[in-house]
Amino acid sequence: MSATVLHHPLFSLQGRTALVTGASSGIGRHMAKTLAQAGAHVIVAARRADKLQTLVDEIKISGSQATAVSLDVTNADSVKACFDQIEALGLVADVIISNAGTTVAKPALDQTEQDWDDVIDTNLKGCWMVDTEAARRLVKHKKKGSIINIASILGERVAGAVVSYSTSKAGVIQFTKALALEFARYGIRVNALLPGYVVTDLNRDFLTSEAGKKLESRVPFRRFCEMEDLDGPLLLLASEASQAMTGTTLPVDWGHLVSSL
Repeated sequence: MSATVLHHPLFSLQGRTALVTGASSGIGRHMAKTLAQAGAHVIVAARRADKLQTLVDEIKISGSQATAVSLDVTNADSVKACFDQIEALGLVADVIISNAGTTVAKPALDQTEQDWDDVIDTNLKGCWMVDTEAARRLVKHKKKGSIINIASILGERVAGAVVSYSTSKAGVIQFTKALALEFARYGIRVNALLPGYVVTDLNRDFLTSEAGKKLESRVPFRRFCEMEDLDGPLLLLASEASQAMTGTTLPVDWGHLVSSL
């Protein structure tokens, strides 16, 4: 994104500590670098902290601060230990990006109970455990904060063979609104980003295939998102530029959500 936005004082994250879950690859990895460029000390978290070292090194080389911690968002003890590690550094996470997620692409009648549990536990229960633990720490330290849940446009529309994923993201959207209501008294804002189809290394082959091109033709702007398209909305919600926004669901999808197809 442009240096003008990154360095505009309204979007500055200087002096802030940002936790990004699911930071080892894809959108989470990109968001961690964006937040670091805006001035935050970024805590990058995933189940295997060793997989994050390259990311930490890249952020530090750019002149920003980053620390890797182990985190399994489906495990309450792991979530608590993650926040204990952050406090042991003398920090309190006041920007929280609940990004960790997974999916199972199978027709509903082929999905197993384990398939359902894996997706719901990671995408929805994991979001609940991270967000509420983050809020407890903020309240304890009497700090304001911004929680950003990464939902999806599939929380508001449907697609085939991803029933558990769509259901989990719909839950994240409603959960975001419920927390926004409860946490306002503590000065904690809770919002959600709803990405459309975002080109990553994992889906690039499909999105550039014939089937992907057909899908792209249904998007009003006839294009998919690049990860950089999320930078501005992310910094808006993380920073004081959105100080009056909470309970907001913000689609970033080149208009896909309002498409009739």
